[in-house]
Amino acid sequence: MLRVSCGRYVYGGIFMDDILEFFVCDSCSNKDFSPLYNFSLRFHGVNFSDELIYDEMIEERYQCTKCQKSFSKKEIEEGLSELRKKRKMD
Repeated sequence: MLRVSCGRYVYGGIFMDDILEFFVCDSCSNKDFSPLYNFSLRFHGVNFSDELIYDEMIEERYQCTKCQKSFSKKEIEEGLSELRKKRKMD
């Protein structure tokens, strides 16, 4: 979900009109998120050895600071992509 905020900002002494659009939590409309990380190892076999090998995996998620709902980086990127598409059509 996205929210639009309009305002006047000073940049180099010149007033500019900007439109700020935020990815917001679809449960509570909060725009503030905290990063969450999960660290794991994925063990698997390979054809050429009896030994297991492993891959280190880091999952990055973002948690709403108000209702604690979490979003993947992909979900946020998709939301921002929809916003860009919407602005191009306007």
